[in-house]
Order: sequence, then C-alpha cells, then structure tokens
Amino acid sequence: MKRWLANSLQRKLSLLLLIAVVLPLIATGVVSYWIASSLTEEKEKQSGMNMLRQMGDRLDFMVRDVESMSVFIIGEKDIQQYLDNERADITLFANNIGFLTNLVFSKPYISNVTITPTSDFPVLSNTTIVHSGLTKQLEERRELMAGRTKGWTSLYENQTSADGLKRVVSLVRPIRSLSKFQMLGVLSISLDEAEMRKIIKGSGWEKTGFVMIVDENDRILSGDSADWLNRSLYERLPHAGPLIGNEGVFTYAAENKQENTVLYHKLSQPEWKLVGVIPTGVYTSQNRFVLTVTAVAIGIALLLSIALVLWFIRWVTRPLAGLAVKMKDINPDEPLPAFEVKSSDEVGLLLHSYNKLGDRIERLKDQVQQNEAKKKEADILALQAQINPHFLYNTLSSIHWMALMNKDQRIAGMVGALSDFLRFSLNKGEEFCSVQQEVSHAQNYVTIMSIRFQDKFSTEFYIDPDLNGKPMLKLLLQPLIENCIMHGLQKKKEKGHLYVYGERHGDTMTFVVEDTGVGIGEEKLREVRRNLNAASGTSSLEPGRSGFGLRNVHQRLQLHYGADTGLTIESESGIGTRFSFTIPIREELL
Repeated sequence: MKRWLANSLQRKLSLLLLIAVVLPLIATGVVSYWIASSLTEEKEKQSGMNMLRQMGDRLDFMVRDVESMSVFIIGEKDIQQYLDNERADITLFANNIGFLTNLVFSKPYISNVTITPTSDFPVLSNTTIVHSGLTKQLEERRELMAGRTKGWTSLYENQTSADGLKRVVSLVRPIRSLSKFQMLGVLSISLDEAEMRKIIKGSGWEKTGFVMIVDENDRILSGDSADWLNRSLYERLPHAGPLIGNEGVFTYAAENKQENTVLYHKLSQPEWKLVGVIPTGVYTSQNRFVLTVTAVAIGIALLLSIALVLWFIRWVTRPLAGLAVKMKDINPDEPLPAFEVKSSDEVGLLLHSYNKLGDRIERLKDQVQQNEAKKKEADILALQAQINPHFLYNTLSSIHWMALMNKDQRIAGMVGALSDFLRFSLNKGEEFCSVQQEVSHAQNYVTIMSIRFQDKFSTEFYIDPDLNGKPMLKLLLQPLIENCIMHGLQKKKEKGHLYVYGERHGDTMTFVVEDTGVGIGEEKLREVRRNLNAASGTSSLEPGRSGFGLRNVHQRLQLHYGADTGLTIESESGIGTRFSFTIPIREELL
C-alpha cells in the first residue's frame, strides 16, 4: 500500500483529500444528529416544564382564592355574631346559609364550604352534607393540625345532597372571635378533585405520559387514573428518588425497563407538587427521523464530494505529471535547462521559479567561493586576537620585572595588579569564578585605583572565609567599587572610606559595597533605580557613563540567578552610598 501511494502524487492527493472531505462530513453528520437529538429532548423537557408551570399557576389561583375566601368568611360580621351568640339564632343561620351559597355559586372548583361551631349550634354549609370524611381526616391529623392556624387535608370522599359523592381536599382553619380571640368553630373549604383533574387533562400533556398532583407527604391528590388516588407517589414510581427543590428533571426506568423523563414543579402554596411523566420514546422516535434525514443528506454529499475530488485531482496533476517526465532526465552535474512557460497558473509559476532557480544557483557558486575566502581571513583574525592577550601579559610581566629590578615597588605593584586584573577579566570568556577569585580581582582594581588617587580613600574587605570556594558570577564587585570611587569618594574633598562585605545567610550569600562619599540626591537616585530595570534599548545610559555598569550588574544578576535577585541601591546625599545583592550558593562552578 505504501509503495502504491509513493509512486503517484495523484493517488496521495486523492487519498488525502478524500479523507479531508469524508471525515468532516461524517463528523458533521454525527454532531448534527447529536445536537438535534439533544435539542429535541431539551425542547420536550422545556415544553413539559412550561405546561407544569401553567397548570401550577391555575392551581395556585384556586388555592389562593380559597385562602382569601377563608379570611373573608372568618371576618364576616354575621358569621362572627352567629358563632359568638349564647344561643342559636335562626335568622342569622338562614342569612349565613344564603351568604355561603352565593359565595360558592360562581366558583365551580369549590365543592362546599362548611362551618362547624364549637357549641351545639347547627352547622353552616352551602349544601347539605350527607357523608363526609373530614372528621376522620382531622382525627388522623390532630397532632399535625394542632400546631398551626390552618392546614390542608389529604384527599377524602364527601357526599352532599346537591352534587352527590365527590373526592375533595379541604383547607381547614379555626375561627376565633375577633374581639376575644377565643375559639368559635372550624371552617373547611373543599376543592373538587374533578376540577383539578380537568386542569391536568386540558393542559395538552403527552398522551402516552401522565401528570399527578401530590401533597407534602407525596400522596397523590389528583391524576390521570382514579386507581392511584390517595396512594403514595412511590407506589406508582417505585424507584424514583425524592423530589428535592422547587423544580427538577430526572430519568426514571420503570419496571418494564422503559425509560421515562420525570418532571416536577412545586406550587407556591401549599406544599403540593405537580409531577409529570414523559416516555423517552416520544422524542427518540423524533430522533430516528432526524437520523434518517441526516444519513441520507450525508450519503448524497459524500458521493458528490468523492466524484468532485477525483475529477479535481486528475485535472490538477495532469500538467505536473508532464513536468515530472521532463525533469526526470536532467543531469545534476550540468547547468539546469530552461523550460518554456506557457501558462500563468501555479504550474506556470513553478516553471518560472525553476528557471530563476537555475540562475540563482550559478550566482551562489560564485558567492560560496568568495565566502570561503572571507572565512579564511576571519580565521586568521581570530588567531591574531587570541595571540594579542598573551603578548599583552608578557609585556606587562616584563615591565613588572623591570620595576622590581629598579626597586620601584609602587610601579611593580601597580603593573602586577593590572596584569592580574586583565588576566581575570579576559579569562577565556568564562562567566563564573570562585568568590576568592572575584574578591582578588576587586582587590587588584582597588590597588590600581589607590595608587591613582593617593590618600583619597582607604579600603577594607570583610569576606566570610566559608565563601571563598563557592562559585559566583564574575565581574560583579569591580563595577560597584568603581562607581563608589569615581562618583562618590573621588568627588569628596576629605578622605573617604570604602567597605566590601561578604556574608553567608543559610543557602544564600550577600555582598555589600559601601562608601562614605558624596552620596546621590533623591531625584538622581530615582533615575538610577529606574534605569536599572529599563528594557534593553529604552535606557538613556551609554557605555562608560555613570550608571551603565550598575545596570549591567543588575541585568546579569537577574539573567543568571532569576528575577528575584538584583542590585539594591541605598544612598543619602553627603553621607554615602550602599550597593548590595544576594545570590544563591551553588556548590560547583557552572
């Protein structure tokens, strides 16, 4: 297979372009199907949740209406007077019956309103109650109802002379005297479960699914089937988890292994929830349709793409194949022949570039010969540059011995210090040295400068002996000493002092160069500190000027030891200047 591909550019391009076209098309199809499936499922869930919210709003309206009605009834003057009398008043009884009947007349979702006095007065109700399960509800929920002023019952049966047998759920609340706050009776307003079921059936919920209303104890108050009323939600959905929060969605697998999507929405009051169940088959059937459409579209696109790719590759590679035949017999030892250019497309540009390449090769041959000659000349200059330092050392050594022979110790000392100073500075380009070598180099410099500026300053070195063998970056102390001498001590009228310290602190060593010179003014000190951190090319300093050596030391410290290191400058005009830096201790030379 590799050999078959290697022998033909057309086959390589065909394979690569087919892969480049086919894979994205397939990936696009897969992603499109996945997105469409996710959107379908999400849309179905969102639609279901919106339906639950709409049902919840209608149920909330009914519940709030019952709550408002209960407050209105309790505050009614005739109701209060009837219940608070010492004996039953038939006129008030009749008026209150009429009042309750008129109040309930326009509200079909209210089955009945009943007021039971604490005394032996006749019960007030908008209809005659033949049988009621409310008494049993209150007995079962006595402890629950005793701790709050009102509450909703579970579902129970209620039979009246007007409507017959109905399933209802009631709001029960005590009636107290508005003046004495004593217990006068109990008010119950019953919601008709059939009206609640109408709201569910009229919502347009998916026919293969169902919706239930459950109370705070997860018992079913209303739903699609009367067989499940007043039973636990977890009997119908055995393995469902608790309904946590105000809203939620989760996937539930029924006993027949069919997956369902369960949605729930909590009413604002009381602690009821609407629970809706949608079989996943509702949107998976839509997904199958999307999959079929996507597969057909991708298949047609693949066939068209393959045909177009093969035709395009054949059209592009035909002139290149002809060019390959012509170039196959070219002798590399002879000048490249020029080809006639007949087109202005990429192939024509390729031939034109080939012709330019031939001319360029001829010019490069001459240039290579010239470069070889220049290289030899550069090698000779490099050799001479290597010889010059040795000549300088030998010359200084001769001057040193001549001074000794003439017994001129000062000249001999200065020349010897200069020789050692230059020898260390060059040092074959090495960047690191031991602390002892660095200090010796600084002392050689001080020796030279003390002869140059006689009686101008005195110098003291305090270096921890434990640091002598430790490696450090070379040429750090000398520029600091030079700055102290040239810009601090030399400008001072009286004699000054120069101190050089080297101390160890754990895994670091700190060096301090301090003078008692003229110091630096605040404005000048700010400028020097600013130039230390100036980016390359942005500083106003030039080699040889004040501050250039300090910036060089600062940047070399940060370059080799990290951004946390660097040069610290402290100065006070007329008192002196102090330079310091701290670097890590390394055990070996780098």
